[in-house]
Amino acid sequence: MDTNSSHVPMPDEPGILEFLDVYNSFYPEDAVDAPISQQREWYDALCARFDRPLPTGMIWFDEVLFVPIRRYRPAAITTDTVLLYLHGGGFVVGSLQSHHAICAEIAEFAEAELVSVDYRLAPEHVWPSQTDDCFGVLKQLLGEGRRVVVVGDSAGGNLAAGLALRARDENLSGLVGQVLIYPALGGDLVSGSYTEMANAPGLTTADVAYYSAVLKAPEDEPVAHPLLAHDLSGLPPAYITAAHFDPLRDDSTLYADRLKQAGVEVTLRVEPQIVHSWLRARYMSPGAREGFDALCIVIRSMAASA
Repeated sequence: MDTNSSHVPMPDEPGILEFLDVYNSFYPEDAVDAPISQQREWYDALCARFDRPLPTGMIWFDEVLFVPIRRYRPAAITTDTVLLYLHGGGFVVGSLQSHHAICAEIAEFAEAELVSVDYRLAPEHVWPSQTDDCFGVLKQLLGEGRRVVVVGDSAGGNLAAGLALRARDENLSGLVGQVLIYPALGGDLVSGSYTEMANAPGLTTADVAYYSAVLKAPEDEPVAHPLLAHDLSGLPPAYITAAHFDPLRDDSTLYADRLKQAGVEVTLRVEPQIVHSWLRARYMSPGAREGFDALCIVIRSMAASA
């Protein structure tokens, strides 16, 4: 794996290049070399830069449901299905606030209640703290008789896929969909997109290795590395969206192939001119906007059909 190469694969869409300039001005490319407190300070500032006003009529409030959560209730709710959102951030950064506008906009578009989970972060809390926190919230929602679509980006996509496996293995009913946004699913770090996009903007293969080391999940644990799961049958329908300029891209394509082989309904979308973390570029990049709209359409369809 040539992670020391100076080659940096770059998209050519002007909007995404502008996004990367802003992104890098807040969150340095070598951020993972800084102390954890500094990483979080930079990330919080970055998220604030891309924050947006919430949709008109959106109600949100914080409470505790096994762990701290934030509920979003749009002015129009047309389904009893609840969306369970698990934020990204490499298991190290991120919070209820970091994805505040993103969660509100998804809830608004889907016309569904959304619950965002403030799971514990590494390195203070290593695996399985994160999956246990999220699974605890999922079980409470399912125990209330709610149908749930689980949604997660990046590290949150990893958690979402793991929750689908755990729910199946514990014979829990009511999880009706999984939406994985540029997820980390336990790829080998030494082949495919991990080498082709080793130095991609926004996330490098070295960054992925760093976050994995900080999390300290067992290397043979399929909940932490869903690509290792021997049996993917019986999982809920999946929508997986990946970015072409992202070392994690092949995690999505490989997992989609395996889900399909196991008889699981799955849709894969690879955004051709987009980088990791493109959710934040939805107001700067036409490609990111198109990807976000497609994502919201699928989530609304999953919630409504349930």
